Amino acid sequence: MPLRPPAGFISAFFDPLNNPNAPTIGTATAGDATASVTFTAPTNVGGSAISSYSALSTPGGLVGTAASSPISVTGLTNGTAYTFAVWATNTYGPSAYSAASGSVTAGTFAYFFGGTTSGAVVNTIDYVNIDSTGNAIDFGDITYLTSKAAACSSSTRGIVAGGSSAGTRTNAISYITFATAGNTTSFGTLITANESFGSLSNSTRGVIAGGEVGTTNVIQYVTIATTGNATDFGDLLAGQYWMAGCASTTRGIFGGGTTGTKSNVIQYITIATTGNATDFGDLTVARSGLGGASNATRGVFGGGSSASAVVNVIDYITIASTGNATDFGDLITTTTDFTAAANLTRALFAGGELSGGSRTNVISYITIASTGNATDFGDLTQARNDLAGCSSAHGGL
Repeated sequence: MPLRPPAGFISAFFDPLNNPNAPTIGTATAGDATASVTFTAPTNVGGSAISSYSALSTPGGLVGTAASSPISVTGLTNGTAYTFAVWATNTYGPSAYSAASGSVTAGTFAYFFGGTTSGAVVNTIDYVNIDSTGNAIDFGDITYLTSKAAACSSSTRGIVAGGSSAGTRTNAISYITFATAGNTTSFGTLITANESFGSLSNSTRGVIAGGEVGTTNVIQYVTIATTGNATDFGDLLAGQYWMAGCASTTRGIFGGGTTGTKSNVIQYITIATTGNATDFGDLTVARSGLGGASNATRGVFGGGSSASAVVNVIDYITIASTGNATDFGDLITTTTDFTAAANLTRALFAGGELSGGSRTNVISYITIASTGNATDFGDLTQARNDLAGCSSAHGGL
């Protein structure tokens, strides 16, 4: 008489002497409608070699299969929490299920790099699920302390570049792989050591512009999937720094900044084509230290420091159509020297310096398609300003 099969499987031919043992569950890491599930293969493979491993989602019953760890499970619903169990299969059939993984929530994620706390420059990397409100979680560390860095990303990899610590500027570029929490890995170098840039990206190319050293007008770029040094792209309209960047899949926008005086200038580039920036229009308020983010069609610029005060203004533009910015609403507080990141529906504004000079850990958000004031999202792991941000959404915009 055949033995009873393991839970979840119906097979009259299950044989514990020939079927593999269950894998040992590892960790699940969520992404945009997907999750990556790690496991350790069983020592006892049964009567034949294991041919595949599979992971089952709860809820939903979605299955992913791979020849080894990790397993990708796709088709998840963003904003929904999932656990996963893994099993192994050989020619005699499946093993029992592993234990369930920890719970993770599918979605698109924002990543916040470095910055300055009340006491020191830090190398912290935080992340949050853009699709659900809540406090930031520690992701890992930049391998060097940095403040006023640039960040850009594809849907799988985040880049952090340049910045300074204790008065020493760096030209280092490093990266994280979103699916695997941990510290950064060396990517290459910028053209020069610098800080206080504007940055943006599409799904393949990251662009970094300006900088405080020499008030440069240099625009440079990297191919995000390929490690290596930055390459000259062209020039901004003027040498400037402390500007904000955002992008569609084709066009990159830089807004505000300072050229010695606060700027209201918005300028643009075609990301796939090297060349100089072109005038786009004007912000509603000339300012530097603002945050920029976008969905596929609309860019938003929030906060910053004008000639007379820190402001809470949020402007928006339609990226495909040149012209002046329009009032969108207000940030929760007057904030400067912070960062922003977005997915197709939401833009997050994180950290910064308040009008009284104190640093904040507040993350707020807006729905990009609907004008209105920002809403509280949660908190960073540390109150800090001069941090950099990017996201895993729509090509890392």
